[in-house]
Amino acid sequence: MTPFIAEILGTMVLILLGNGVVANVALKGTNGNNSGWIVITTAWAFAVFVGVIIAGPISGAHLNPIVTLGLALIGKFSWSLVPTYIIAQMIGAMLGAFLVWLSHKDHFAATEDEGAKLACFSTGPAIKNNVSNIISEAVASFVLIFAIFYIAGPELKIASDTTAAIGLGTIGALPVTLVVWAIGLSLGGTTGYAINPARDLGPRIMHSLLPIKGSSNWTYAWIPIVGPVIGTCLAAALFLALQ
Repeated sequence: MTPFIAEILGTMVLILLGNGVVANVALKGTNGNNSGWIVITTAWAFAVFVGVIIAGPISGAHLNPIVTLGLALIGKFSWSLVPTYIIAQMIGAMLGAFLVWLSHKDHFAATEDEGAKLACFSTGPAIKNNVSNIISEAVASFVLIFAIFYIAGPELKIASDTTAAIGLGTIGALPVTLVVWAIGLSLGGTTGYAINPARDLGPRIMHSLLPIKGSSNWTYAWIPIVGPVIGTCLAAALFLALQ
């Protein structure tokens, strides 16, 4: 298996389990309906664990464009590999979203609330305020990436080709799981803590393509991209300044 395929599969499972728990909680008639925020944040954290376990030995398990970007910014990952990884992450996110729809198809049909159905694909703000929403995503993403820099460790060397791709690896699965869980519990309630542009954009594209009634809310879609990128750049700048 190549790093490209590993990033697709790892991200696919991440989204399947992560957006899957939202579907389980939000959609009508599931056994998990209305089970709450603790269930969502816990399952999202464990979704990261499973995705990292799958992709870690092959690709380093970035599963997130800002992880790839962040490692490149601090010189721990080759810029030449960044586009390939991000493309793989987008493909994986779209496939995972499709599987969520496929496995919950009857419940999507039974649910009248269009907002609840969109939430099974992409994030949205609890209170819409573009500046505040960007800040929320930037702060949460800063915490994620800054923590990952230290989880990855100083011993990592820059990857120059696909045979030397590095990142978190399986050793980082549990620590990153706990970081994502903490972010969700503490910071996630304002915007749904996308903290991953592919996690939001890929499923949002699938929502617009699949036979699901309701808006895909494209006017908000840029915030879960811009906010995490800002947070990543700040995390990289601080990390490098502290070295």
